[in-house]
Amino acid sequence: MAITKNKMVSLTYDLRIEGANGELIEQATAEKPLNFVYGAGLMMPKFEELLEGLEQGNDFNINLSCEEAYGQIDENAIVDLPKHLFLVEGKFDDEIIKVGNTVPMMSASGQRMNGLVLEITDENVKMDFNHPLAGEDLFFTGKVLEVRDATDEEIAATVQGAGCGCNSGGCGCEEEGCSTEGANQGDCGCGC
Repeated sequence: MAITKNKMVSLTYDLRIEGANGELIEQATAEKPLNFVYGAGLMMPKFEELLEGLEQGNDFNINLSCEEAYGQIDENAIVDLPKHLFLVEGKFDDEIIKVGNTVPMMSASGQRMNGLVLEITDENVKMDFNHPLAGEDLFFTGKVLEVRDATDEEIAATVQGAGCGCNSGGCGCEEEGCSTEGANQGDCGCGC
């Protein structure tokens, strides 16, 4: 059975940056594969396009330019926020809000996003809201483990899960569906 719309796909992959032999930043193994409904819009479009037609047992090598993945770094996504926004019960939480930490935030419109703390001053917290893999070319090597018809329940769950806060996908997303530390983003799909 080939990968087409509304097929449940299970695959392994190694995700590298800095070339096909570059730094390994994420992995989906046979024990913890990436599982997703193909065509549900939860994966990076180019990644999904290049998987179409593959069958169980097929190996793949997919190279995505940063434009095909998470785009270039957007300087407008690096902002200074007033430090008072981070007060909890009148106190600044320097255990959570510290340089190098990724902090879940919400936009004025209610959109969930993660910001990387870059700098803390007396007045502001400088945060980067770019995707952690923005500006990076991505190199995937993997294998299709299974392709089958998705159940109505799996399709319905995918539609409901589309609002999980990721850019809809794995590969650089977060653990259990939306992460930044190389978790198996198949829960939110390779396209976060």
